[in-house]
Amino acid sequence: MSKIEQTLSIIKPDAVERSLENEIKEIFVTNGFSILKEKKIQIEKSEAEKFYKVHETKPFYNDLCEYLSSGPILVMVLEKENAVLGNRKLMGATNPKDAEEGTIRKKYGISIDKNSVHGSDSSDNAKSEIDFFFED
Repeated sequence: MSKIEQTLSIIKPDAVERSLENEIKEIFVTNGFSILKEKKIQIEKSEAEKFYKVHETKPFYNDLCEYLSSGPILVMVLEKENAVLGNRKLMGATNPKDAEEGTIRKKYGISIDKNSVHGSDSSDNAKSEIDFFFED
């Protein structure tokens, strides 16, 4: 059964640096997503560490936090039916080399770290990630 849901999307520093925000937002809109909220921010490494806390035991954790806080990012709340799954599919595999043709990471990703976008991996994480950036 499909339901309208929200997910968090981040356009990461490598894509912002290359001024790809509008192109990537256009891909979301073309694929039926509504962009409910968005803001361009730069976060501190300590904030990135909180955001990526679920990964803190993994070997790439420090690099991930370092990278997300290395430049401006665009955070967005996307909405559509089955948004979490839809966004994951549209982003493509974490490693751009493994991503399918037509996905955002295949098109814009530079490497496994600099893969241009982040998206929530579950409905629960989407809620906490949205709250993390958009506290009312």
